[in-house]
Amino acid sequence: MTLDAASPQRTLIILNPHAGGGQAGRAWRDLEPLLWQQLGELLIAVTERPEEVAQHLDKARAAGITRVIAIGGDGTNHGLINALAHLNARYPDEAPMIYGNLPIGTGRDWARGQGMPHHDPAAAARWIARAQPIPTDIGRLTHEGGAEYFLNIASAGIGAEVVRRVAAVGRRRPWTFLRATVGTIVGGGAVAMQVTLDGAPWFDGRAYVCAIANGSTFGHGMKIAPHADARDGLFEVILVKDVPRLEVLIALQRVFSGTHLTHPAVMSARARIAQVQTVTPIGIELDGELTRAHDMTFTIQPGLLSLLG
Repeated sequence: MTLDAASPQRTLIILNPHAGGGQAGRAWRDLEPLLWQQLGELLIAVTERPEEVAQHLDKARAAGITRVIAIGGDGTNHGLINALAHLNARYPDEAPMIYGNLPIGTGRDWARGQGMPHHDPAAAARWIARAQPIPTDIGRLTHEGGAEYFLNIASAGIGAEVVRRVAAVGRRRPWTFLRATVGTIVGGGAVAMQVTLDGAPWFDGRAYVCAIANGSTFGHGMKIAPHADARDGLFEVILVKDVPRLEVLIALQRVFSGTHLTHPAVMSARARIAQVQTVTPIGIELDGELTRAHDMTFTIQPGLLSLLG
């Protein structure tokens, strides 16, 4: 990628051709001429590793480019959100970088939750060309291993194993997430955890999952937090208590319609800070990316980034 003098019409495109099992690379052939028509001049950076993203953003900022659009799924979002948060923090007196995402990946759940076209890349391109930058909340997780940001949803509990199972599937289908979720519930169990919200004790017991939601949807269309709003300065926290596996499996279908909140095993609340503690480290997934910890603090960062919406 070569960057010359600044131009307000330029947009940096971050392309991960392997996103969605190669869907992004295949879709790019049709998307490129449409994006040139809709957005004006493009600078295209092809990247396969998250650590490369920051270098491309630095070059774009130095050339005066303030709009970046990534082509990929929720994992691509995760990498860009972290890189942009650090970039904007290093240059607080300069115009912040504006971010947009063309959803081509396995889950595409951030796009689903935002009402963005997610089945038709061309429709998504036209949508994002008309979108305007909106200050958007970003979640931040700190734990004994470090800190990172997330855009959509972070979950402690069985979510990490679900993601691991999905990642092991070579060719993913619309039902891949559901099958992985069922397999994880059948093969796993609840975890002992203590949850504190805004400094007040909220839960102490065994739970299948505690989801800290900035967006509403994960797991390829599961509306785990149907009332979440990424622009209200609050997380929606959803917890599924330890009940017999069969009961959880029967109720699982309700997550797709968002009607699970009335189930007696489900707790929900809103908070700016959620703390989750476990005796030993457990799996955590953030926008589909995995880590492990036993002492976690999730903090909402109101309006931290401007996203096209």
